[in-house]
Formats: sequence, C-alpha cells, structure tokens
Amino acid sequence: MPITINNQEDIKKMKVAGKLASEVLDFITPYIKPNITTEKIDKLCHDFMAKEQGTIPAPLNYAPPGHTPFPKSICTSVNNQICHGIPGKKILKKGDIVNIDITVIKDGYHGDTSRMFFVGEPSIQARRLCEVTYQSMWLGIRQVKAGAYLGDIGYAIQNHAESSSYSVVREFCGHGIGKVFHDEPQVLHYGASGEGLELEAGMIFTIEPMINAGKKEIKVLPDKWTVVTKDRSLSAQWEHTILVTDSGYEVLTVSDGTPEPFLD
Repeated sequence: MPITINNQEDIKKMKVAGKLASEVLDFITPYIKPNITTEKIDKLCHDFMAKEQGTIPAPLNYAPPGHTPFPKSICTSVNNQICHGIPGKKILKKGDIVNIDITVIKDGYHGDTSRMFFVGEPSIQARRLCEVTYQSMWLGIRQVKAGAYLGDIGYAIQNHAESSSYSVVREFCGHGIGKVFHDEPQVLHYGASGEGLELEAGMIFTIEPMINAGKKEIKVLPDKWTVVTKDRSLSAQWEHTILVTDSGYEVLTVSDGTPEPFLD
C-alpha cells in the first residue's frame, strides 16, 4: 500500500484535528482523581467532543477486521493494561496510573494522541516508568526528518527503554493517519538505525511507545480489546501525531495543556 504524502490542505486540517484531540486531554485532566470511574471519564470526553468541539470520537463503534465494534468513545488503560482499555465501572484509586487515548475526527481528518495520568500520588516505580516512556517517545520523535528511516525511531525508543531495564511491546505500533484512522506506515517502537522505510516530507504518523515495567509479553482479555501485560507488571504509553518536514518534524497534537517536550 502506498504511503500518503499530505499536501498543504491536508496538513492544515490535520493540525486542526490534532489540536482538538489534545484539547480533550486538557479538558479531562482536572477530573482524573480518586473515585471517578473510567465510564464517567468516557462520558465527559464524549460530551465535550460532541457538544463543545463538534468532533466525532473515532473509537466509538470502530471495528477493524476480526473485531467487534469498540463500544466507547475513548480508551482508558489502567496500571497493567497496555492499550485499548474499555471504559466501564472500574473506579480509579490513589496510586493508579491511567493512559487516556483520544482520537477525534474533524472535517474527515483524524487527530490522535494519548497521555499518562497519575491518580493521586504514584509510586516511585510508576512515576519512573511513565517518565522513561515519555522520554522514549520524544527520543523517537527527534529522529524524524526527511531522509531518516523508521528504524531510527524504533532504535532510539528501544535503546532508552531497555537501558532503563524496561521492555517494549512488539505487537502494537504507531501508524500513518489522516483521512484514515490506521494507515501505512507501521511505526515500530524497536528496531535498527538506518533500516526500514525512508521518511519523506509530508508523511504524517503517530509515535506511541508502549513500555512495560516487566517483560514484553502481552495478553488480550476476553473482551477482545483490552491488552494487558502477561506478567501483570505496570505499563505506560504516550502518543503524539507527527508531520515529517524537510528539516525535521512538527508535532500536530499540541494544545495549551500539552506537557513540555523532553530535552536531554
């Protein structure tokens, strides 16, 4: 499948969609406290998207081949849940960590981003995992420029995570995005420098490493969506949508509340 090279009109609309997705995370931040349910978080985000932004929540009823439709508007992955957690009756408690993954559709274009949140004060281990995962994402992002390779991104992420004694999930990766939710290329979060697809200006894709405190092996729950660590260790994920430019990159999922970039 050919890789989409976005024109200026595409890029303009992707910047709008990306900012809107990030603004959903800004909106929900004050609500992430002990005793809230993930279902309540979903409803708050859904209503904000539908009523305030005029966006469509892309996950709602999303059904790739072999899957039943995803039943909620966002993904909430708590503690040992790696990704695709379905919001429900689960009550967040002090010390939990949760990834909230937002994808909105605006004028036919997808904006996709996620952040980690602490519920109250996290453990030292949980805080470090989230910080190293954030650093890994940014080290990957900083490899992006025309003429670089997808393997450069994966290597930077894997090297940082594994040097911190963590593991990189292999089964899920970043992806091209635009008018299509999940498009080519696949952006692996591990690999070798100088290998893989050569990047061209105008490509847009996500970088969204999933890093486990324990081993990399995963397990899919009976709901067929929620992915957890097989050894029940904690997992963390951060995600941005990235535009490749001639001189480097531009992060499209930025809003007033976006955490500052990691600069080592």
